[in-house]
Amino acid sequence: MSLTPVHLDTSFLIRALRPGTRQDQMLRALLEASRELAMSSIAWAEFLCGPLNDRQLAIARRITSELIPFTDKDAALTAELFNESGRRRGSLTDCMIAATALRCNARLATANQADFKRLRVALVE
Repeated sequence: MSLTPVHLDTSFLIRALRPGTRQDQMLRALLEASRELAMSSIAWAEFLCGPLNDRQLAIARRITSELIPFTDKDAALTAELFNESGRRRGSLTDCMIAATALRCNARLATANQADFKRLRVALVE
């Protein structure tokens, strides 16, 4: 039986690259459990906006097995999530990340759980 894939949110990855953080410990546990780690192209774009250094970028590329493209189905689900969650300013990107995880039946690892709880996506606790 294969494990549910885990998508990394930008906030999680940024904090996971800081030694000793809760997200660093969670990432290590996910890697030890051989969990498939992926990231939506939307979250990856956010991550690349930095600030980050070459070492952090290299580590992020190694741990993320796949970048998941954003599709037309994701766009439609993003609109549903955005409308259902109250059309909150600044939440569209979170809706895009959640929609991609939902399409892939993935759990989402995020440092901002409150932002995603209202978006139907299963979270890594």
